[in-house]
Amino acid sequence: MVTESEYFKETEANRVRILSEALPYIQKFANRTVVIKYGGAAMKDSNLKDKVIGDIVFLSCVGVKPVVVHGGGPEINSWLTKLKIEPQFRDGLRVTDAATMDVVEMVLVGRVNKELVSLINQAGALAVGLCGRDANLIKARHVDPVNKERIGFVGEVTSIDTRLIKSLVDSGYVPVISSVADDETGQAYNINADTVAGEIAAALDAEKLILLTDTPGILKNYKDPSSLLTRLDIKTARDLISKGIVSGGMIPKVNCCVRSLAQGVRAAHIIDGRIPHAILLEIFTDEGIGSMIVPSEYMM
Repeated sequence: MVTESEYFKETEANRVRILSEALPYIQKFANRTVVIKYGGAAMKDSNLKDKVIGDIVFLSCVGVKPVVVHGGGPEINSWLTKLKIEPQFRDGLRVTDAATMDVVEMVLVGRVNKELVSLINQAGALAVGLCGRDANLIKARHVDPVNKERIGFVGEVTSIDTRLIKSLVDSGYVPVISSVADDETGQAYNINADTVAGEIAAALDAEKLILLTDTPGILKNYKDPSSLLTRLDIKTARDLISKGIVSGGMIPKVNCCVRSLAQGVRAAHIIDGRIPHAILLEIFTDEGIGSMIVPSEYMM
């Protein structure tokens, strides 16, 4: 039978081993930018949310420079329902008419963003909330200019101005960015948060792009979690899409990662946000927990 003293010693020994394993990664990624797309179950579950916030603050405290990009689909749906507006989707995109766009902006910029900023501040870091409209951080255009009425004000990124983000990061702040942006006329657009995160990671020449999802990562067989692909290159990722192994909602996530890598990001990670401390487990342990996609030359 293990005594309380022996259990305590074993627990403390495990903590020391974990810290020892993390040290080389902390040294490697100090002063490097990591862009985290936050969404999914990790945003809905309060316990998981606390773990994600803790991970972000931990990164900041050990010298990594986190930049957070977030969505907020479930809360948008909740407020649309309260306002008796039926949420609609077409080809995986939220149909965003003028009334829906107002709700999207209010929820993402006014509620979700400020809640995350407050939680990070309470946990010990200094966060600043932004959206794409601030200082022309993100400029957008309609994702389907030929058929604008089909899905409404859904946009894609045309440019990123990183000056404000860099100024905040270099001053020790954690930027928290919601995925609403203007076009050249001032019209607001709702943009996929994965896409925004990928474009910001590329513009910042980030060390890593991390997408929190509700899946273990990229699976050879979507029904078998043990078929997780832990490391793959751009070519393999594209092949998986062309063969139909990567399908559905995972396609835009993988394409987002591939695009960011092609523009200079060193590694992109698709990880399971339902696992507590998923971010730290992926960055600071030898095994990791999700799928890491790297440029082909890094697979050697």
